[in-house]
Amino acid sequence: MTATVKEKRVSDRHSWGWQALLSCPCHPQSALRELASGQLHCSEASCTYYTEPFLQVDGQPVLIDFAASVCTPDAFEQLESGSLLDRKRSPIAKLVKRVIWGTSHRTRQNVTRFLTELKQHNPKPTLLIVGGGAVGSGSEALYGDADVTVVSFDIYASEHTDFVADAHDIPLKDGVVDGIWIQAVLEHVLEPQRVVAEIHRVLKNDGLVYSETPFMQQVHEKAYDFTRFTESGHRWLFKDFALVDSGTVLGPGTALLWSMRHFAAGLFRIKKAGELLAVVFFWVRLLDRLIPQGNTSDAASAVFFMGRKSDRAITRAEVIRFYRGVR
Repeated sequence: MTATVKEKRVSDRHSWGWQALLSCPCHPQSALRELASGQLHCSEASCTYYTEPFLQVDGQPVLIDFAASVCTPDAFEQLESGSLLDRKRSPIAKLVKRVIWGTSHRTRQNVTRFLTELKQHNPKPTLLIVGGGAVGSGSEALYGDADVTVVSFDIYASEHTDFVADAHDIPLKDGVVDGIWIQAVLEHVLEPQRVVAEIHRVLKNDGLVYSETPFMQQVHEKAYDFTRFTESGHRWLFKDFALVDSGTVLGPGTALLWSMRHFAAGLFRIKKAGELLAVVFFWVRLLDRLIPQGNTSDAASAVFFMGRKSDRAITRAEVIRFYRGVR
């Protein structure tokens, strides 16, 4: 993550009225109102947050309907930045992660395609990043485009987010953003179908979505890791979107490295044994580049989908015909 991107996120937070897009997570059609104290409230008189202000963490509003979320107010009061998991990483741990996993060249290619598609309907689009607490691997260019206004949220506050929210109830008004980027998030939500429905709701007509989701990967967020999707399953998840592109982000080589890492950790009963083996065999993931796209889908480590909001859902027959694996 470069200083340039960090500075852009901080300046953006104060340079435009992104608050005008917000709505109450309990009442999506109700705007928020800011009192003289700077605290946000719902404008709906029957809402709990009409009189009670939304929590704030690190100066960012926590726009969560706690009655419908796995999150609790206590988590944000007791844990730093309200994160349910320890997200602190030492410089050495960050270096080891970079050596093992590198950066997806396919994601970088997809960012270029995504930005081109995004500007087709609006040369100065607004982009919502769901799960943007950290900048996703290969997605740095999203933040470097001067024509794109980036709004970001996650379940915890960070220097990259504008507000804290639960993706099951995105606190934005209907049809207000041009594009949505959601990378390595849908496996960590209890109801991915509901999250995708929310994405569909807040996108403008013909709005663009890009999603990356793991397929052949072991658990990596402890208790907050729930679901995996094949490429066909991922397409069905986004059935209310017209296909722009779909494919493998990380191939069988990366999937094998994940398995080797967790096998060693289980065999020797220690996580560091898996990390050590992964460092030694990091080159296995580089073999992904030798495998044609048509041969990666059945054993992909992660898949992607890019599509436009549509008023017609694909049929069951269409998703069966969609299959991209080895026939």
